[in-house]
Amino acid sequence: MSDARWFEVEADIAAAISHFEKSVALYDKGGFDDPGINGYQAEMALMHALQSAHTSLEAGLVRIMEILGEERPVGESWHSDLIRRAGSTLPGKRPAILGPAITRAANETRRFRHRATHNYDSFEVQETSGTIEAAKALAHGLAAEIAAFKAAIDPGG
Repeated sequence: MSDARWFEVEADIAAAISHFEKSVALYDKGGFDDPGINGYQAEMALMHALQSAHTSLEAGLVRIMEILGEERPVGESWHSDLIRRAGSTLPGKRPAILGPAITRAANETRRFRHRATHNYDSFEVQETSGTIEAAKALAHGLAAEIAAFKAAIDPGG
């Protein structure tokens, strides 16, 4: 029987996917060049959607580690350590939670969140194309990767 905490993991992952999908839609909608409030609104909406998406992804990964009894990363680099560990096999303990492509995409959205959080005033939407591609990859591939990981560690769940 599967651990009931997967309910929260799946909710976090669903939220991440929804935010990633909506961030792509916001990017496609555009409006960033408007010098007034509409341009500001477009930029802030995109930044917040991407940040919310990555934060939801992190929450789901931390919950998975808690289910497994695995210590969560700590310290100043815990955000990057979390993604690195999720993308790694822990020999004798568990397979990688995320495959290489999704790990790379998650690293890109993590880097974006860091830049956006610390550099609101220098945000340049034209520099986000790599982040938008990563958001697309996460929106389309994250659910399957989490489901495959869950099936690998809890085949009866």
